[in-house]
Amino acid sequence: MGAGHSHAPLGHTDPTPRALAARKKANLILAAVLIPLTLLTLVAMALLWPSGSKEGITLASPYAAAPGVTFDTGKIQRVVTGSCMDVQQGQAGADAAAQQGSQCTFAFTDPDKGGNPVKVVINPDVAKSHGVKAGDNIRYLNLSKVQGSEAQGTPAYVFVDFVRTLPIIFLAVLYAVVVIAVARWRGLRALIGLVGAYGVLVSFMLPGLVEGKPPLLLALVGSTVIMIGVLYFAHGFSARTSTALLGTMFGLAITALLAAWATDAANLAGVGSHDSAALANVSDNISISGIILCGLIISGLGVLNDVTITQSSAVWELWELAPETTARQLFTSAMRIGRDHIASTVYTIAFAYAGAALPVLILVMLYERPLGDALTSAELSEEVIRTLVGSVGLVLAIPVTTLIAVLVVKATGIKALGGVAGGRRNAGSGDDSVGNTGRQAAGSAGTSAAADNGSRWLDDDADRRLEDDVVAPADAFESAPAGRRGRRAAPRD
Repeated sequence: MGAGHSHAPLGHTDPTPRALAARKKANLILAAVLIPLTLLTLVAMALLWPSGSKEGITLASPYAAAPGVTFDTGKIQRVVTGSCMDVQQGQAGADAAAQQGSQCTFAFTDPDKGGNPVKVVINPDVAKSHGVKAGDNIRYLNLSKVQGSEAQGTPAYVFVDFVRTLPIIFLAVLYAVVVIAVARWRGLRALIGLVGAYGVLVSFMLPGLVEGKPPLLLALVGSTVIMIGVLYFAHGFSARTSTALLGTMFGLAITALLAAWATDAANLAGVGSHDSAALANVSDNISISGIILCGLIISGLGVLNDVTITQSSAVWELWELAPETTARQLFTSAMRIGRDHIASTVYTIAFAYAGAALPVLILVMLYERPLGDALTSAELSEEVIRTLVGSVGLVLAIPVTTLIAVLVVKATGIKALGGVAGGRRNAGSGDDSVGNTGRQAAGSAGTSAAADNGSRWLDDDADRRLEDDVVAPADAFESAPAGRRGRRAAPRD
């Protein structure tokens, strides 16, 4: 989520010495806040770490084959439609007559392990909705070695699923190539961070939910660890990243509180989901409402990261382009960017969830239920609440992140143009010695171009002094030629 939002700095140039000094001081300020929070999160993660035990879990996997039954793969050579009696020869009279008019789809398939083509029965729903064709790779159930299968009238080979390995690998490689080609090393780091995030999800959060760990704490701790790793690994250790992380933590806290309240107030029990109903019977430790709560928090991580890193970068870029801007002006300017981001991001979340729930939406439409009843039904209420909770969290995270970034920038105490402006005010206030020195330097060259070159030398010299002292003292300019550019830049009282 969050596609279409650029994190590229505005008018980015190489940082000046004063900007580097400001970032260094800001990092010290942010470290004083983030290091204790990170240590607390890691301690909580250690205390909540699941044991990995699956005791008391009773689950019959649909992918586990009975003795003599195997899952095989093959490539379809041709597809035919014929009477279902072709695979039900063992059924007797009345049943056979009832099935005589039924039509089934068969796929003659070459097994990948070798051998003669086999006749695979295609499920009616697959044959009707998507269909199969020559060249498709499929996975099918091989019942041919089960004794008595033919006598029971069951088909020997039954379609299970398509083999999607190649298209998924192709898309994954294409995605990685595009990301790395455009974002370069930062894109590569983001991809590696994504792998690490899924590692936390699989090794910490999912087993914790299975063992009945507190879902709210589990989601908060796991999400915070993911964001710490992803943000710093992808964007590097900087004041911008640390500011975005603080804003993300605030957004996570708001989302978690709202999700906890909404899960209870709206009685989200997962009764409209077949998967949730199956999990409810797996173990007494598994809480379906807890899983829903955890899902509400996790689902907003990507877009929350999007808005906070953008706002943080916007504040820092605006300040570095105009360091004399007041805190109020800086916050107002950054929030203009934030409001545009809010509008587009709300659409992103809503349409992402609508796309995921499209089959349910179509069914609801065909049922011709009132809109209010449909949105509050078991089928749609979870998606509606997910959208609203995630949107509130990310919208509130934008002004908070902006405020934190502004406070951190101003807390550095570096008045970037103070010394320079003071010196130039003296240069333009009528000081004859300074003015005469500048005029003598210009006159010695004999042309106005030489004067411009001298003023450029003055500006370069001032920058070099800033590298040593960050902010040059006002009297540093009293003995240097002022030049016309310095007089033009001096503020008028």
